[in-house]
Amino acid sequence: MIGTPGMMPGMPVPESLPERKPERKKESPMSFEAAVHAQAIELDRLSMEMTAAAGSGHPSTSMSLGHLITVLLFNTMRWSPEYPDYPTADRLVLSEGHAVPIVYAACAKLGVSIGKDPEHRRPMTVADAMKLRDAASEIDGHPNPMEGFPFFDAATGSLGQGLSVAAGLAEAARLEGLDKRIYCIIGDGESREGQVAEALDYIADKKLTNVLTIVNCNEYGQADRVSKQQSASYQVAKLNAYGFKVVEIDGHSPNEIRKAFEEFAKISGTFEQPMAVVARTVKGWGTTVLAGAGWHGKPAEGEVLKKALAELDEKRVQLTSSLVSTDSFEIQPPAEAKPVDFNMADMVPLTEIAKRFDLVSAIQKGKMATRRAYGIAVRALGLANDRVVVLDCDVSNSTMADFFKKDAALAPRFFECKIAEQNMFSVGAGLSAGGKVPFCSTFAKFVTRGYDQIEMAINSGANLKIVGSHAGITLAADGPSQMSLPDVSWFRSFSTMRDHRGNPGCYVLQPADAYAAYALTHAMAEYEGVVYMRTLRADTEFIYSDATPFNLGGFEVLAEGRDILLCAAGYMVHEANKALDVLDKAGISATLVDLYSLPFDSDKLLDIANQNNGMIITIEDNYGGGIGSAVADALTGSGDAFTLHQMHVRRIPKSAKTPEEILKMCGLSSEDIVKQVMAALQVA
Repeated sequence: MIGTPGMMPGMPVPESLPERKPERKKESPMSFEAAVHAQAIELDRLSMEMTAAAGSGHPSTSMSLGHLITVLLFNTMRWSPEYPDYPTADRLVLSEGHAVPIVYAACAKLGVSIGKDPEHRRPMTVADAMKLRDAASEIDGHPNPMEGFPFFDAATGSLGQGLSVAAGLAEAARLEGLDKRIYCIIGDGESREGQVAEALDYIADKKLTNVLTIVNCNEYGQADRVSKQQSASYQVAKLNAYGFKVVEIDGHSPNEIRKAFEEFAKISGTFEQPMAVVARTVKGWGTTVLAGAGWHGKPAEGEVLKKALAELDEKRVQLTSSLVSTDSFEIQPPAEAKPVDFNMADMVPLTEIAKRFDLVSAIQKGKMATRRAYGIAVRALGLANDRVVVLDCDVSNSTMADFFKKDAALAPRFFECKIAEQNMFSVGAGLSAGGKVPFCSTFAKFVTRGYDQIEMAINSGANLKIVGSHAGITLAADGPSQMSLPDVSWFRSFSTMRDHRGNPGCYVLQPADAYAAYALTHAMAEYEGVVYMRTLRADTEFIYSDATPFNLGGFEVLAEGRDILLCAAGYMVHEANKALDVLDKAGISATLVDLYSLPFDSDKLLDIANQNNGMIITIEDNYGGGIGSAVADALTGSGDAFTLHQMHVRRIPKSAKTPEEILKMCGLSSEDIVKQVMAALQVA
C-alpha cells in the first residue's frame, strides 16, 4: 500500500503545499520583540473574549503562554496552517490542555484549517473562536483532533499525559527518518504527575532530542500556589538530574524564547542530550485583575473584562508602538512528504508460520498458551505490515512480545518502556498519531494503571491495541496482586458506546486457545480503533484450527443443545467444556458458546438462547460487569422472557498452587458449573 509517513493510509495528502517565500524577512531584535509582544497581546485579548463568550474556560493560564505560543506558531515551527496535520510538520502537544484558548486564538489569527471531514475543511475565524465549547463547534473545551481540530494529535487535558504522547510522535518520526520537531508544553503544577517523571525518564533514556519539554512556570495551580517542589529553580534542578540540557528563560521575553528554540533546533535529532526549557511566566500576564490566585478556570466578565482588556491595551503601548504590525511574521513550511510503500501482506496461517519460525514441535503438543500465540502473531504481523510496532513494560519475556524484538528486522520497531505503564499507553497514542499500529503489552493487572491514558487515547481516535497477559484468577500462585479482575468490566463499558468513527469504543477479546489468539491478533491489526485482548499464562488445549474464522464482534458455538445455554470466554471455555461431559451423562443437553468478543451479535445469541428454553449461564474468571452484564443487557433489550445466572469471581482471591485449586476456591470449577446448571434446571 502506498502511504505517507506520519499519516494514516487513505488520508488525503495535498500534492504540494501552498507556495511560500523562500526566506523570511530580516528584522532587528527590537522589531521582532515588539511584533511578538503585539501579537501575544492580541491573542491574550481573544482568549479573554472567547472564554467570556463561553462562560467558562481558563484565560489566565492561556495568558501565561501568549508569548511562547506566538513565537512557536508564528516563527519557530515548520508547519502549514492550511494543512495542520501534514505528516512532516513540526508538532505541538499542549499537555496542560486547559490553556487551549491561547492556541485557538493563534489558529483563528492564522486561519488554520478545521473540520471533521478532511476533504471539506475551512479556515478557522475569530467567529469560530467565539464559539468555544459550543456543542456544535469544532472549538472544544480541551484539545481533541477528533472534534475537527487536526492541529492537535491527541486529546489532552487529563493532566500529565502530553509529554508521553510527544515521545511517541518523536519515535514515529525517528522511525521514518523525518526531521520533525515535537514541542510539548506542560504546567508547573501538572509536572507533579507521576507520568511526567515516566516520560522524562523515557525521553532521556531514548535520547529523543527531537522533543522539547517546555515547563510553564506561572507559579499557580487551581487552588493556590504550586509547592516549592514545582518552582522554576527546582524544575531546573530536577531536569538537570534527569539528564536534560536545561535553559531557563523569561517566558514573556520574545528574544529569550526565540534563542532557546533556536538552540533546540541545533540539537534536534542528534541522539545526544535532550533539551528542556523552564519558562518563568505570569498567570494572567498583562493585567492586575486576573493575575495570581483565584482566577483559575474563571472567565473575566462585565467590568472585570473591560478593565483587563484596557490593561492589555496599556501594556501594548508600553511594549510596542502603533507602527508595529502583527502581520510581519512568516511561517516556515514543512518539508514535502514523500510517499512510501507500506508492506501489508495477508495473514499466514498459524501452522504455516510455525514452520517458518521453527515452532512445529510446539504445535504438535496440542496445547499452547494464548500469550505465546500472541507473540507469534505479532511477529508475523510485523514482518507483513511495516506500520506495526510493539511496546512493552519490562515483561516482554512473559507477555511473549519479546518474540517480536528477537527478529533483527523488527527490533527497531520494539519500544521497551520499562516499568511505566501509563507512559507506555500514551507513547502508543503518539505512535498511532504518527501513523503506526501500536501493540502495547504488559500483565493484564498492570493495564489497570493506564485506564485514564487508555480512555484519553480512545477520545483521541487512537489506533491502539492493548494486550494484557496472565489474565484472570487462573494465574493462581502469584495471588490477587498480579491478577486482572475488574479489567473486563472496565473495557466492556467502552463497548457500550460508539467512538467518533461510529464503531464500538473498544472491543474486548478473550481467546480460548492459540488459534483464536493468533487470528484475533491479526483482526486487531486490521481494525481502526482501540482493542483490548486478554491472554493466559497457562497452556490450553487446542479447540480450533486454521480453518476457523475469527472476527471482532463474533462468537463460536462449540456444542449445540436444547436445555440450557452456557456462555464463557478464555480459560472458562475449557472448564465449561469439561462440565458438558458430566451434564451429558446426566441427560442434560447444553449449548456452549465461546463468547470471545464484546460486543457481540446480540440477535444471534438471543436466537440460540430461545432454542435453549431461555435459560442462560455466563461463566467468567473475573469480577462481575463483564460477559454476564453484556448478556443481561442483550436479554433485557429484547423484551422476551429469559432466566440468567451469572458465575464470576465474587470474593478477593488468594494465591493457590494450581488453576484448579483457585477455580474451586472461587466457585468456578467444572463441578461448580454442573451444580449451577442443575440448580437452574431444578434437577435433583
